[in-house]
Amino acid sequence: MSGRRGSPTVETLLVMGVVFALQTAVSVVGLMAFFFVLAPPVDVRPWTLVTSVYAHGGVGHLLANALALLVFGLLVERRTTRVRFHAFFLTTGVLAGIAQITIGSLAGPPQGVLGASGAIFALMGYVLAGNAVSTTLLDRVRLSGRMQFALFVVLAALVTIATGAPGVALIAHFTGLVLGLLAGRAGVLDVR
Repeated sequence: MSGRRGSPTVETLLVMGVVFALQTAVSVVGLMAFFFVLAPPVDVRPWTLVTSVYAHGGVGHLLANALALLVFGLLVERRTTRVRFHAFFLTTGVLAGIAQITIGSLAGPPQGVLGASGAIFALMGYVLAGNAVSTTLLDRVRLSGRMQFALFVVLAALVTIATGAPGVALIAHFTGLVLGLLAGRAGVLDVR
């Protein structure tokens, strides 16, 4: 659907590249965290709700997210519009970041978060739950809404654990994946 006016996946990659260049520039004067890291309390620097989604902790972080975005973004963009794609990416990224800093602060000292992983995990979840095979299977098994939600939470936990590593925002990954699975099952991005 999105191919008529350009790829929202490629547009998102370009935004991530521009933001990374800006991060590099402001890090020279020590202001990278001020502009790009989402950290509590959010009301002190509300713009970081948005900038943190597109910012990254280094070239490796940026490249890993770019590759994952290409894989899942290109699949999702075929089923939706540019506006819906960008709104979904930003909304799920923000919600994943908020979950990370809120729940993460309960387990220890508050820490900041940045990166597109939560939004990318949401795209992955959308692909997993929103495809014809998953839809047919879930319809045939006839699980209640609560059971489907429980299944999504367990799946998200397993994927999060499998992809976890030191320094990774596991809560953001989990949150993004659950949001994506729910959105995919509901077909919120489909324009058909």
